[in-house]
Amino acid sequence: MAIKSDRWIRRMAQEQGMISPFNDRQVREGVISYGVSSYGYDLRVADEFKIFTNVNSAIVDPKNFDERSFVNVQGPFVLIPPNSFALARSVEYFKIPRDVLTICVGKSTYARCGIIVNVTPFEPEWEGFVTLEISNSTPLPAKIYSNEGLCQILFFQGDEPCETSYKDKAGKYQKQTGIVLPKL
Repeated sequence: MAIKSDRWIRRMAQEQGMISPFNDRQVREGVISYGVSSYGYDLRVADEFKIFTNVNSAIVDPKNFDERSFVNVQGPFVLIPPNSFALARSVEYFKIPRDVLTICVGKSTYARCGIIVNVTPFEPEWEGFVTLEISNSTPLPAKIYSNEGLCQILFFQGDEPCETSYKDKAGKYQKQTGIVLPKL
């Protein structure tokens, strides 16, 4: 298994539609960077957010998720309350090849502000908009900017295609279009 370079990412995005919309260079001027980097792709966060709230005294239960746990926010930025959590989605739509697995890591600009981004791997043949998990680990409100970089995707190509892909097993998060809450 090998990590893939900017040249490979550009080729796969252009020839196979792996990332759409796609920025073939790193956009940095006046924004938190996004687009192709040396060995990855910095994805952007869209302007839709779901922020955890305790207003309704709901319980967070992954087997029976209560949508009243969130407040919906849309705009050019969002403020995540201290020691709180939000869900968002990527601007980009991904189509992962059968012999590729991705890992997502947070961008250092946000990490240095106490913002932790967690995204599970994109499995072979998964496709959709990415549901992004954003934690504010600080005792202060944290500002997240819409349509700017939030995290970096690293692409690993296997020596051979996997036997069973995410598409083959009809994964429950396949082709997601918005912020998708936990499913059982």
